[in-house]
Amino acid sequence: VKENNYRGHGDSVDQLCWHPSNPDLFVTASGDKTIRIWDVRTTKCIATVNTKGENINICWSPDGQTIAVGNKDDVVTFIDAKTHRSKAEEQFKFEVNEISWNNDNNMFFLTNGNGCINILYPELKPIQSINAHPSNCICIKFDPMGKYFATGSADALVSLWDVDELVCVRCFSRLDWPVRTLSFSHDGKMLASASEDHFIDIAEVETGEKLWEVQCESPTFTVAWHPKRPLLAFACDDKDGKYDSSREAGTVKLFGLP
Repeated sequence: VKENNYRGHGDSVDQLCWHPSNPDLFVTASGDKTIRIWDVRTTKCIATVNTKGENINICWSPDGQTIAVGNKDDVVTFIDAKTHRSKAEEQFKFEVNEISWNNDNNMFFLTNGNGCINILYPELKPIQSINAHPSNCICIKFDPMGKYFATGSADALVSLWDVDELVCVRCFSRLDWPVRTLSFSHDGKMLASASEDHFIDIAEVETGEKLWEVQCESPTFTVAWHPKRPLLAFACDDKDGKYDSSREAGTVKLFGLP
């Protein structure tokens, strides 16, 4: 495995996302008040965009034209991916957790600290607010088929929503801790969810039944299915005990290899 380091940010890099269709580009959000677009082929930064605050979440629109980035002050900025200039900016009066476009690129979703899902048009006009959970609504993911989206909450529940009807279809309740991270498999049939529980839950989307649980030794930060195969990547809160128990190891693990 070839390993590349992408250096340039002056503070923690909190999130990255890949370009929706160009496999050579990804963008990072950092606490240094910038976002950076990187090219895998050269391992160089091709653009640095200054923002107003410390960035914590980022997503790329499905058409590749816009990057949305959220900061610690709950401001979401929409950046033109070609000109690298800010197109719009919105200050929210609540805690903004995860942000995402729907697959059709015509609605923008965000989860908030009041347990709601807020839906906006690209011009940032609020359309709707859904009361999804009784407590902090943390993460949101859309399934690749465009049929459902899922949200995870501090109440330890994962809820599955019909994209067209915006109604909750079912809940998954096997975790005991706040749900931090979600991912749908490439065919939309499986949903992985993880938290501070020492396992990752893999559920069948259509029935809600447990297909598997992946055991981990520590809380899981993030899970992601492979875009074409039933392979799940995940990263946990590892402490590398060999030399120094306070050092984080930063290991990415794969589940489902033959």
